[in-house]
Amino acid sequence: MLFGILTVGISNIISIYPAQIFRDAIDTVIESLRVVKAFEGTPLAERFTTLLVKSFLFFGLSVLVLALVKGVFTFLMRQTIIVMSRRIEFDLKNEIFNKYQALDISFYKQNKVGDIMNRISEDVSAIRMYIGPAIMYTVNLIVLFVVVIYTMFSINAELSWYTLAPLPVMSVLIYYVSDLMNKKSMIKQAQLSRIFSHAQERFSGIRVVKAYNQVNESEKEFQKECDDFLDKSMDLVKVNSLFHPIIILLPALSTLITIYIGGLNVIDGEITYGNIAEFVIYINMLTWPMASLGWVTSLVQRAAASQERVNEFLKIKPSIDYSGKKDVPLKGKITFKNVSYTYPESGIKALDNVSFEINQGETLGVIGRTGSGKSTIALLLLRVIDPDEGEILIDDVPLADLDIQKFRSKVGYVPQEVFLFSDTIKNNIAFGDVIRESSQSEIEEAAKMASVHKNIMGFTNQYETRVGERGVTLSGGQKQRVSIARALLKKPDVLLLDDCLSAVDTETEDEILGHLTQLMKGKSGVVIAHRVSSIKNAAHIIVLDDGQVVEHGNHQKLMDQGGLYFDFYQKQLVSET
Repeated sequence: MLFGILTVGISNIISIYPAQIFRDAIDTVIESLRVVKAFEGTPLAERFTTLLVKSFLFFGLSVLVLALVKGVFTFLMRQTIIVMSRRIEFDLKNEIFNKYQALDISFYKQNKVGDIMNRISEDVSAIRMYIGPAIMYTVNLIVLFVVVIYTMFSINAELSWYTLAPLPVMSVLIYYVSDLMNKKSMIKQAQLSRIFSHAQERFSGIRVVKAYNQVNESEKEFQKECDDFLDKSMDLVKVNSLFHPIIILLPALSTLITIYIGGLNVIDGEITYGNIAEFVIYINMLTWPMASLGWVTSLVQRAAASQERVNEFLKIKPSIDYSGKKDVPLKGKITFKNVSYTYPESGIKALDNVSFEINQGETLGVIGRTGSGKSTIALLLLRVIDPDEGEILIDDVPLADLDIQKFRSKVGYVPQEVFLFSDTIKNNIAFGDVIRESSQSEIEEAAKMASVHKNIMGFTNQYETRVGERGVTLSGGQKQRVSIARALLKKPDVLLLDDCLSAVDTETEDEILGHLTQLMKGKSGVVIAHRVSSIKNAAHIIVLDDGQVVEHGNHQKLMDQGGLYFDFYQKQLVSET
């Protein structure tokens, strides 16, 4: 930045000299023509004509050399300050992105995705515009203003006052016009965001739109949003149409004043014709810096607001302390001791004094009604959330003391809401083991274990098939099985399945569970389900109701009790028949 500021100064100082050369050239021409006319028809006249031509060549060459030197320093100015701002933008975007990933799940529940994305794109861009162009033009204005004003007043103070009078007016007008343009532009961008959101939502839910015969209504709503965007765009265009006339009109007024007042001074013999031309050049040199003053002020205001918004996010501290650094071999013993958890966003108590223990090599089945707290157990085990009360132990070590990244690398997790990236099936499965590059045979083996290999081979591009946004081209059951393959690829020491077999038929479910039984021999697992068939072979089963463990035991024991578990089983039999 310091080197960039230095180049700004040098570039502006150099820009003064062409105006002075132009002044000397005009004065030389006028004086030479007088001499040539006085000695017309004599050898002296020819000599003066030759000298005049040589002078023109010298003046022209001098202007060319100065232009080249100024061009070099202008290039260096942009290569330092603008490149610096781009590097800061790069660092800041990475810093914000890393901060996002460090924050816990409650942050994403409290903030909209659009706002989160806006901080990393629009706000960072506004900050860059201040660090780069705004600083560059501010320094440029200060240096050029000092140099030009000093030069002008050293020639003729009275003419300088008259010449500069319209420029402050121009700056004030441009400031207000720029401010209004920014406000109109933000309104326009907000409306554009609404158009994108509307279109994205309709395209994502196109099946529902068509099923409910809402195509025409969607078109009308989209048309209304576009009409609003057109109105806001036209408002911006109307304001923008004032910008260039102001820039052209007021400097032209300064030029007329310079010619008139300067002409009177020439008559009085106070200045030369070249001085008038010199002043006109100075006015044009000051036009853009003065015009940019309002624009730069607006950039500073936007950057200040954006930096404040970015700082709000950067200062947020995760509600979960991930300072634990223990890295112990994961055997698979899992203990919940009187664990309770209430979701802060809704105030719903998901778990209430829950206790259980899984020994190494055992599988725990978790079943219960919707909203009974089943998925909360998986989130607590992954330490996406921390319990309000109680303690979770992994191999008798508090979960909070473990290195969370190394612990999660040993755990396979299939969430209830499957998420596939807009990529190939191969890459979606390989996402499960990013630590090492899995081979094609390993990916296919994981797909076979998840009973999705045959489906994949039936696609035209097989494993290179792109699944579309959120896996939209696959069925619900296929998405779940691809997600299971993703978890199995990493060969986890502990496997968490959160109701991930709900979209597959009973036969496929039995096939997958059979593969999992073989794969997880000697390893621990937690299977969360709403169907008894998914967990009936688990060594230990807990039944949740309103966040509490109301029944526990193996399948046969729970059936003999004739309680809630038995009711689930009976209802499943009825639904299957």
